[in-house]
Amino acid sequence: MTYRRATGFGLVFASAALTFAATAALAQGAPPAPPVQVSAPLAKRVTNWDEYTGRFEASEQVEIRARVSGFLDSLHFRDGDLVTKGDLLFTIDPRPYRLSVDVSRADVARAKAQVELAQNEVERAEGLTQNRTITARDIDQRRANLNSAIGTLQGAEANLKTAELNLEWTQVRAPLSGRISNRRVDPGNLVAGGQSGATLLTTIVAVDPINFVFDTSEADYLRYSRLAGNLRKVTSRNEGSPAEVRLADEHEWKRRGKIDFVDNALNARSGTIRGRAVFENKDQFLTPGTFGRLRLFAGEADALLVPDTVIVSDQASKIVMTVGPENKVVPKPVVLGQITDGLRVIREGLSPTDQVIIGGLANPMVRPGGTVTPQPGEIKPTATN
Repeated sequence: MTYRRATGFGLVFASAALTFAATAALAQGAPPAPPVQVSAPLAKRVTNWDEYTGRFEASEQVEIRARVSGFLDSLHFRDGDLVTKGDLLFTIDPRPYRLSVDVSRADVARAKAQVELAQNEVERAEGLTQNRTITARDIDQRRANLNSAIGTLQGAEANLKTAELNLEWTQVRAPLSGRISNRRVDPGNLVAGGQSGATLLTTIVAVDPINFVFDTSEADYLRYSRLAGNLRKVTSRNEGSPAEVRLADEHEWKRRGKIDFVDNALNARSGTIRGRAVFENKDQFLTPGTFGRLRLFAGEADALLVPDTVIVSDQASKIVMTVGPENKVVPKPVVLGQITDGLRVIREGLSPTDQVIIGGLANPMVRPGGTVTPQPGEIKPTATN
């Protein structure tokens, strides 16, 4: 009887020992919760900007066409040169037009002689009326001849001005200052002039200032109109609304200009309205047709900021990982704003008390629903716009 009791006690002890050993083994094999750095979003009052894509356009552009017909005699520029208003660009053979001027001058001289003759006839007839040696009908006829001669003279003088103008137009000059394109016609070719069907010789675009054209949505237009009281009135003032632009390979907003035009109607198909900003281009670096990004001042507001590196993409949405109750990872969809001081503005989705994971996201164990070990971190601005 004693032997059986001892044996039963030994079995119970051995079973308890095995259970403890198994539990200890499981405890030793379980991976620890990965450490992560967490911090509340940085609360700061920021300047809001709205960004739009657009392209640069010349503030002035003109097509150089021949006003008179003739053979192109010579050109006086190199393709792509900067030209000044009034510079001589092309010369059309002027010889036929000089002959026309000479003929018109001869017609004017002939008409003047006829006027003088008719004037003398009238004066002579008026002197004879006292002796009644000439009839009233003859006097009327001589006065009519004088008026006819005066009309002929005026027509000849007008023809002379036209001939001189045509001669002047044989020298094609720059109507504005800017950068000229390449020549479309080489010397020796016949060019056509006139108001229709005139030959295109080249084009000139103004380089400074330069315009930036973009489209904004109806919602943005209404918001800006309410923000400024009346956007069109603001843009009609000398100072305009501030605007900044950067090119595709630029990261900072160093080019500053102003809004100087908003269209008078929204596009019925796209629901957008066209705007225009003007920028200085003294170094002539900006070229018409270049695309860029423009941003407009959209007021100031209190915002929450996080590093751009902590934002995770989930298909079409953006997510920020946070630490919730029981140190569980909780993903939060957010709406992004612009970059300010090197941090991303979060417009919606976060609260000031959220604990955002700012370090340790590369660990594959840090995933939604997983347990982590939070460690205190800090979000600091890294740059100044």
